[in-house]
Amino acid sequence: MAKALKERHLGSIPGPDDVTRTELPNGIVVLARGNRHSASITLSGYLPAGSLFDPDEQLGLADFTASALMRGTSRRDFNALFDALESIGASLGFSGGTHSVGFSGKALAEDLDSLLELLAEVLRQPVFPKDQTERLRAQLLTSLALRAQDTGQMAALKFDQLVYPGHPYSRPDDGYPETVLSITRGHLAEFHRKHYGPRGLTLAIVGGVEPGEVADKVQAVLGDWANPEQPEPPELPDTPTLGTPLTERTELPGKFQSDIVMGAAGPRRRSPDYLAAAVGNNILGRFGLYGRIGDVVREQAGLAYYAYSSLNGGTGPGPWTVLAGVNPANEQRAVDLIDDEIRRFVSEPVSEEELRDSQTNFIGRLPLSLESNAGVAGALLNLERFELGLDYYRRYPALVEAVTREQIMEAAAKYLDPDRLAVAIAGPPPAE
Repeated sequence: MAKALKERHLGSIPGPDDVTRTELPNGIVVLARGNRHSASITLSGYLPAGSLFDPDEQLGLADFTASALMRGTSRRDFNALFDALESIGASLGFSGGTHSVGFSGKALAEDLDSLLELLAEVLRQPVFPKDQTERLRAQLLTSLALRAQDTGQMAALKFDQLVYPGHPYSRPDDGYPETVLSITRGHLAEFHRKHYGPRGLTLAIVGGVEPGEVADKVQAVLGDWANPEQPEPPELPDTPTLGTPLTERTELPGKFQSDIVMGAAGPRRRSPDYLAAAVGNNILGRFGLYGRIGDVVREQAGLAYYAYSSLNGGTGPGPWTVLAGVNPANEQRAVDLIDDEIRRFVSEPVSEEELRDSQTNFIGRLPLSLESNAGVAGALLNLERFELGLDYYRRYPALVEAVTREQIMEAAAKYLDPDRLAVAIAGPPPAE
């Protein structure tokens, strides 16, 4: 499989020979890859200013700050910013996360300089105008009100609290209504002043560009940026291990569906067993009609509207979960079936056929994920974020083929101990 993929798709897979990586003197990392068939470019990046830095009493501050960047700068108000983007048919947006603030934009290749100038202006000179800040706060509060009535989101929120007690991952990036209400314009400005800077900023530009010229263009608009106060990202504490199974239920009156999130903390993306866990997760609840979980819970038993598994390996030990939406009357039956499948998954090797099908799926979908400029830009950011090396995607097929049935079972047993799982359920109160 690996040899065939290399022969057929080598030109489409990024590697050291066609990706240019440059670190500017102020610490900004620029990744560039040309696409001579494209008249446009995609710009994507991140900087370490996520909710890890939020104080508990102002949870949501990093997310609020990121969302407010485009509301006005010292040079342009909200309307002028978007007029400038629309005049060249471009886009630019920001989003907050736990570890970092992400940003992305698109433009014609000939307008890359203009897009970079706007990016630099928004990153460096936001002013958080009062009217726009209050309008944004109202939108954030509306989103939180909707979250409070969403069974899936509330189950996920409770799951994080069960699995990560006392850990930053137990906190929602967007905060709570009371914490968002406590955030002032001064807090936004101070968070930006302290946490936004060149250290840790990574930028990927892919499309109709000459890769060797991209770093000079970024240097022209961001090369003189400095922030001596910008802190290093905080160290993540150890993830607590559950001593016994935990189950908690959140009641939402008036709902007709219950959502289940069941699992534990999984591997970091950099963990040696991550790929075995990922290939195994595909078998457990992703491949085809959502793998074993979908087959047993949804197709055979008919208990779920949806049922699948998810592995969220990131900078830290993200969750490895099974998720299902069910009729409230079927909650316990669904949980029992999921538990049975997890116990089988951690105690019996997957079949040779399951492994082969999952490996073929992983290898075959890689070129598809890299067909667009945006897909390549996101892939390059992952290489940098997780220190995988510029040749990682060239090595990827061989790495996937090297995963064994025994490695999958070992990873599953390590992270999905059936006797130490958390179960979070959100749905209507039990029927009388």
